[in-house]
Amino acid sequence: MSYTLHYLESSAARQGPEISVLVNCLLQDAIRLGASDLHIEPWEETIAVRARVNGVLTEVVHLPLGLMEKISARFKVLANLPTYQTGLPLDGKILCGPELDHVQVRLSIFPTTRGEKIVLRLFDPQDRRFDLDELGFDPDTLHGLKRLLRRTSGLLLFTGPTGSGKTTAMYSALCHIVQREGSAVSISTVEDPVEFNLPRVSQTQINPAQDFTYATALRSILRQDPQVIMVGEIRDAETAAIAVQAGLTGHLVISTIHAGVSAGAFTRLIHMEIEPFMLASSVLGVMGLRLVRRVCPQCARPYEPEPSVLKVVPEEWRPHARFRRGTGCEHCRQTGYSGRMPVCELLVVTEPFREAVLKRLPTSALEEIAVQNGMRTLWQNGLQAALQGQTTLEEVVRMVAASIL
Repeated sequence: MSYTLHYLESSAARQGPEISVLVNCLLQDAIRLGASDLHIEPWEETIAVRARVNGVLTEVVHLPLGLMEKISARFKVLANLPTYQTGLPLDGKILCGPELDHVQVRLSIFPTTRGEKIVLRLFDPQDRRFDLDELGFDPDTLHGLKRLLRRTSGLLLFTGPTGSGKTTAMYSALCHIVQREGSAVSISTVEDPVEFNLPRVSQTQINPAQDFTYATALRSILRQDPQVIMVGEIRDAETAAIAVQAGLTGHLVISTIHAGVSAGAFTRLIHMEIEPFMLASSVLGVMGLRLVRRVCPQCARPYEPEPSVLKVVPEEWRPHARFRRGTGCEHCRQTGYSGRMPVCELLVVTEPFREAVLKRLPTSALEEIAVQNGMRTLWQNGLQAALQGQTTLEEVVRMVAASIL
């Protein structure tokens, strides 16, 4: 039973729950489930509380609709936000105490027609070790990424949807450089927001309300004598132009950009009016990332996927397949999955690929050339993970195929 349900059924809550205790119970439930996000949303007749666990939203509890304003006010107090403001979006941070394992919470409150919707993003500092070797990358990808991180200039990009592990990968890359170079390297970041404080790294959070944007910060940071620069996201043409220029002038720039596949990053940057010859000269590589749920090791059993799903697997691969899925147990809370693992593709820019970029070839042609030069695609690596029984074929179709087609 959840902490929230247990409290609501206790004698202490029968005369009306104490909101501070109820909010603590909600946070404890999210922590117990290992949730990345907690959604508290007024529905037609109840407050729906849902947790995002391993990338999937699951219902935790339903609360009386009349508690919404009190719960919202309590979270505002915890985040030092004005409790009287109800018609505008609000963002804040909550630093939990030892009773909640010192978890850090990013709070977002958004007005809806039924009341304020609350979304909490949870970060556990004790559970975050930014170690490239521990992220679960396959040996070839890990070796290729480390080779790129030895370069002293150029642009290294990460692509993928929200929640695909891009920030963790970038933080781990920075920590790898710090461990390798020690105090001999100067690293600066520009982020929105700064999610974790990294050792020996100068981190800056942008503030668009005061016109402190990615482009403004990046332009100024170049005067700080950095060797490595991390930009949280390339969102606009101005930021893209400065990042590319920085990569050409003796800085290693690490950033993210939204694109379906790695090769799509070049098309996206060209649409931002970055000249192809500058991209061909500055971009070192692009890593595409997805996170798929890992089969629970405690209840994993062999299985045969449905024919409609199995048809995505090439005939010649099927005899070697070891498909597995979890049947559900206490360890995985009856889901059949326990934790997540990365599926990735690393596009290393080679001379043939540079020539293709200069010719402004479409994304599909760029991807084909990258494959010819040794890149394994997201889809190929996802299928490989399913064939080895690390995840299910259905999960790969859901998370990888749907996002690249």
